[in-house]
Amino acid sequence: MQKTRAGRKVATMDIGIFMAREVIFKCRECGRVYTSEQLQELVPAWCNLGYDVLVSVGMACFVEHRNEKEIQRRLKKNNIIISMSEIRYLARKFIIYLAQAHKESSGKLKEMIQNRGGYILHVDSMCDGNSPHLMSGLDELSKIVLGNVKLPTEKADKIIPFFKKLKTTFGNPLAIVSDMSKAILNAARQVFKNIRHFICHYHFLRDIGKDLFGKENDILRNRLKHHGIQGLLLKQAVHNKNGVDKYPDLINNFVAAMEEATEQESTTKDNSVTGELAPIGMAKEATDNIIFNKRSAQAVAYTMIQWAVNGKKEGNGYGFPFDRPYLNFYQRLKSLYSISERLQRISLPDCIKRKHPFFKIYYVLENTLKDKKLLAAVARMQEKSPVFDRLRDAMRIAQPTGKAGLNDDGKDTDIKTIKKGVEEFRQWLVSKDCFKENKSYQKMIKQIDKYWKKLFADPIIVNTPWGKITIQPQRTNNILERFFRGIRYGYRRKSGKNSLSKTLKAMLADTPLVKNLDNPEYLKIILNGKTTLEERFAEIDANIVRKELKKSQDYFGRIPAKIKVLIKKPNLPEMILNLFAEQLAA
Repeated sequence: MQKTRAGRKVATMDIGIFMAREVIFKCRECGRVYTSEQLQELVPAWCNLGYDVLVSVGMACFVEHRNEKEIQRRLKKNNIIISMSEIRYLARKFIIYLAQAHKESSGKLKEMIQNRGGYILHVDSMCDGNSPHLMSGLDELSKIVLGNVKLPTEKADKIIPFFKKLKTTFGNPLAIVSDMSKAILNAARQVFKNIRHFICHYHFLRDIGKDLFGKENDILRNRLKHHGIQGLLLKQAVHNKNGVDKYPDLINNFVAAMEEATEQESTTKDNSVTGELAPIGMAKEATDNIIFNKRSAQAVAYTMIQWAVNGKKEGNGYGFPFDRPYLNFYQRLKSLYSISERLQRISLPDCIKRKHPFFKIYYVLENTLKDKKLLAAVARMQEKSPVFDRLRDAMRIAQPTGKAGLNDDGKDTDIKTIKKGVEEFRQWLVSKDCFKENKSYQKMIKQIDKYWKKLFADPIIVNTPWGKITIQPQRTNNILERFFRGIRYGYRRKSGKNSLSKTLKAMLADTPLVKNLDNPEYLKIILNGKTTLEERFAEIDANIVRKELKKSQDYFGRIPAKIKVLIKKPNLPEMILNLFAEQLAA
């Protein structure tokens, strides 16, 4: 027996806080020192908190998306009282342990991937503001995150080392799927030579749409903002609502009349889409239930304003350019203007014209809808929108009638059918009379031609231990987009903040590996015969973890603590000049 360590205060989830007394032995023959194996299985070296506390904090933070206060309260129930800074430290430590287990299991992961016939690499990155780019590589077939890296900028020379590491660890992929990032395309061309690279159809269409009428959309947004039309209308809405609130039955009567009118006149179904107004006098029986007076006019005005403003929220969840909220808003403003012009003709008892609810709305809208720049942008956008929608239809993705939003992987249509549809679209657009004069359409065709070979992926036939199988690569990068949205949601749920700039700066690059824990096959591989993560982490060399933790402290944009003290001094310039006073005087 060499010595006895007494008085080490240790805490685990099962036992709580206890004093560990450890007897250390030394071999007389070789001089090897033997510490307590039982204690090593419970607690990492040089630590007071057990592996089960580490895993509990990590799972709560990254899987359940709990914040530090929630985790602190949970641990307190187990008589473990630690600070929130310690919880943040344990969360980072959990990622380091998981990343090391992933690294040590890379051989078995590669074997599993090869048994499947190979892997299809999906690559994408996310950033927020001036944060670094968090890039991930994910296998489409196994749904496993293969590797991650944080990059100061998304440039080819920064991405190449990441691709080389993936290639060394897992071999060449069957194919690569990404967005249209030039940096990713160039890096993949250098590292994965002769490997098929496909472009995500959703990203392709989105970029084409932005090029086609992004300029018009910007003009539309800026001119509407210049006129402040939404604020002016909402001000009128508040005024009308105050009047309506005094008569509770008024809203009920108005809604009942509208429902009856809708049943009687089916032609009003498409009013919100076409912007066409039904002739006044329709649904006569329904309108008998409500008289157009000052109060009912206020109810109608309030409803119409809210309908117009809500046009900015209408869409199928695809985002611009698939959804065009400003164009839709403009079209509803136009309809509101038209109905205001007609309804203000109805005289109201004891009400001069300028107090008529619809006269005020008509007056507010008049200047906006006569804006020449706005009208020209709307005309161009309305001309180009059907062309873009026709391409969406040809590619069978993000279609106007679709409801999948950002999770739309496209219709399960044969690639040859899609290819033929795009060919027919190309021929149709080139044959149009305006094509030779319209540079936007010419650029659109150039984009299609440029990425033609990367758009249409033929099935891949691969050999496996069970024979040949056919794999059809996904034609979108949505698998990785959904993955990043999950990360964003988790961190926003914890912090309550929309911006992730600071979070991404401090986040460890391998944090996305946590998503793999939902995969039973992956979990079985990294456990390496153990039953829990706690047991598996106990096998990992604590020295490696300490080194990685120290290395992770220097994340992008982090200001050293001692420098932070200096920059708070208002007389810092004078201090620096005094420091080098002798050299300056020489």
